[in-house]
Amino acid sequence: MFHFFINVSPVNKNFQNWFILVLLSLMWGSSFILMKRGMEVYSSNQVAALRIFIAFLSIIPLVFKHVKKSLLKHWKGFLGMGMFGSLIPAFLFTAAQNGISSSLTAMLNSLTPVFTLIMGVFFFKEKPGWINIVGIFIGFCGAIGLLIVSKGGAINTNVWYGFFVVLAAIFNALAVSVIKKYLGGINAISCTVWSMVLVGPIAGAYLFTTDFTYRLSNNPMALQSLGYITVLAVFSSVISVVLFNILIGRSGTLFATSVTYLLPIVAMGWGLWDNEVVLPLHLAWIGLILIGVFLVNKKRESLSFSEVKEEL
Repeated sequence: MFHFFINVSPVNKNFQNWFILVLLSLMWGSSFILMKRGMEVYSSNQVAALRIFIAFLSIIPLVFKHVKKSLLKHWKGFLGMGMFGSLIPAFLFTAAQNGISSSLTAMLNSLTPVFTLIMGVFFFKEKPGWINIVGIFIGFCGAIGLLIVSKGGAINTNVWYGFFVVLAAIFNALAVSVIKKYLGGINAISCTVWSMVLVGPIAGAYLFTTDFTYRLSNNPMALQSLGYITVLAVFSSVISVVLFNILIGRSGTLFATSVTYLLPIVAMGWGLWDNEVVLPLHLAWIGLILIGVFLVNKKRESLSFSEVKEEL
């Protein structure tokens, strides 16, 4: 699958970058409704732990090929990627959905590029163009507008739970910075495998200290909810992470993290299907977010790390 993204012309490369961006939007945009379905049986912490642990189990067949001794020196980068990009946000997102809707969680997640830019400027000396900064500001305003409209539109909102999503966005931005600074040039699949190998057992150890096995054995909907979580783990925590790492290497962090602007569109679509309240004004604010995405990627300075060197 991933060979499709190697050695192409600039025109095809640009098309492929947008293709990956849309695909990631569909995967991660659907993750919020999948978390919601999982929480119909399991606790928020159990859903988060299951997500990471199942993701870890799914990459075991790749361990022998990608967990090489020569990469051991990068273990801190892999651990940072796993903790900040997967483990901690997984628990924060499900905690948030104890008090706010799945679609609103996705809306607040649009803050990630804002924190990515802040960290890039102050910690990694990156120099985005002014048009990129304007684009991020407009996208941020769109996300805030969505939050205000949602609160007035009777979507289940609790401002305090929204802070969990803000923290998750900060950690996701930190993970992007870690990938960019410490894991440049490393095979994207190897990065994903290593990060899951390091954090997956932690999630599994926690999971089996809870009443997970009791719920699995006694709730008639347990297997169905587990199926939703499995889809969440494989697509939103493994395949999407590989594609995201590839996208960072090909196009830079600003373009890659603009995926979070598109997530609310997918999440709100699922929200409509699940009878969550979506107002006409939501569409207007999403339009503003898309304008922000366009400006974020217009004549931006190169922020990408070195191209992926190894054959995927």
